Amino acid sequence: MNTEDVLGVFREAGAILEGHFILTSGRRSPVFLQKARVFMHADKTEKLCKALAEKIKAADLGPIDYVVGPAIGGLIPSYETSRHLGVPSIWVERENGVFKLRRFELPEGSRVVIVEDIVTTGLSIRETIETLRDLKAEVVAAACIVDRSAGKADVGTKLIALAEYEVPSYDKDNLPPELAALPAIKPGSRNI
Repeated sequence: MNTEDVLGVFREAGAILEGHFILTSGRRSPVFLQKARVFMHADKTEKLCKALAEKIKAADLGPIDYVVGPAIGGLIPSYETSRHLGVPSIWVERENGVFKLRRFELPEGSRVVIVEDIVTTGLSIRETIETLRDLKAEVVAAACIVDRSAGKADVGTKLIALAEYEVPSYDKDNLPPELAALPAIKPGSRNI
């Protein structure tokens, strides 16, 4: 799958929205990829995550013991991607604002790939890496369905993206007038 194929799946699901959006990162954008509209369809999710798993395998990372998804956005794609990699899927979730591995044991030295839905700044992946390194796991790479930064985000490790789709994003204090004129909507899950 290439970027146009991935965006085609998002379009089919009505998941490319236009307006004034507050992204999970806090930045503002005229375009929002509402991946929940894709992930509500098992066939579309399987198609994307199977392709992502194939791309992870092609990266020749060596053995992978676990796929880890940052909650909430990474839960579905990490699970479905792990199914195609044939390894368990676990997740980190926020406890008092900090990612923790609350429900699982992770053996020291486990080789892990983090799977996220969409990357803009890479913050969720960096926070996940910090949590996993504290547990003495080896993060061999991160992967995502869509990299909104088109390779510019520093995620703290190798990033494997199924699609790169650069969408403008702005600091809230530096909005273009046409975006500032629209009411802001916050559809993300950072504060959940």
